[in-house]
Amino acid sequence: MRYLSFLLLFTVFSLQAQQIKHTRVDDLKSQYFIALIELALAKANVEQQFSIIESSQNFNQQQQVERIKNGELSIMWAGTQPDYEHNLLPIRIPLMKGLQGHRLFIIRPDQQAAFSKVDSLSALKTLKAGQGRFWGDTEILKFSGLPVVTSVKKENLFYMLEGGRFDYFPLAVHEPWDEVLNRPTLGLMVEKHILLVYPMAMYFFVSRDNPDLHRLIVQGLEQAIADGSFDELFYNAPHIKNALKLAKLSQRQVIRIPNPTLTEQTPLKRKALWLNLENQP
Repeated sequence: MRYLSFLLLFTVFSLQAQQIKHTRVDDLKSQYFIALIELALAKANVEQQFSIIESSQNFNQQQQVERIKNGELSIMWAGTQPDYEHNLLPIRIPLMKGLQGHRLFIIRPDQQAAFSKVDSLSALKTLKAGQGRFWGDTEILKFSGLPVVTSVKKENLFYMLEGGRFDYFPLAVHEPWDEVLNRPTLGLMVEKHILLVYPMAMYFFVSRDNPDLHRLIVQGLEQAIADGSFDELFYNAPHIKNALKLAKLSQRQVIRIPNPTLTEQTPLKRKALWLNLENQP
């Protein structure tokens, strides 16, 4: 009887004290993902108490994968790729509504006239992109025949662009303005005419040994999607709200290319999960 009481007490304590641990976050934009975890927990129909714990270290994505597998971390967020989906449990709800696959370009100001004439993929192929050598986006661009110049270090790409080594640096819609403002001496600008789009899903991932956490986050996010609180959080995140206002996506020439790295399980047919360009400024 005492043993049974101890087990019940231990179970209740474990439920009340359950921790969800993620990598250290050093930038304000990443706080959006913490807010999404908090939203999912608030919306999930459970009685447990959870504490969201930040690691003392900032791990890169591959390090996070290994630490989720060994139990040191509970959850990560990343652009999906087959290796992650194989080794971890993906929560197949695009956390950024595919925004990371909506690309604006950083260019040299004297190139705007040339980009203003681009109206098709074939026309864009006459210009060279710059990307990180090991970025997943690099393979996506190459798959569609776009010429790509690469560098191991991201910072080098800004100087290579300024020096004319390539013509444009594609970045997600919420990224280019800060990058330009942070490097005023280079005299770069955000291109005004083109929106390059490919399907890109950023997911939460948890351990395959933790299906209960997977089920909990799925349940909470689905409820948030259904009641509109997911979209409310997304569109009011300061970096997203400001970027959509500046980008004027509905006024741009859209060029779409496929993403060959997505798995068949990607929920491309669930339109509510993805950014709708017709609803943008």
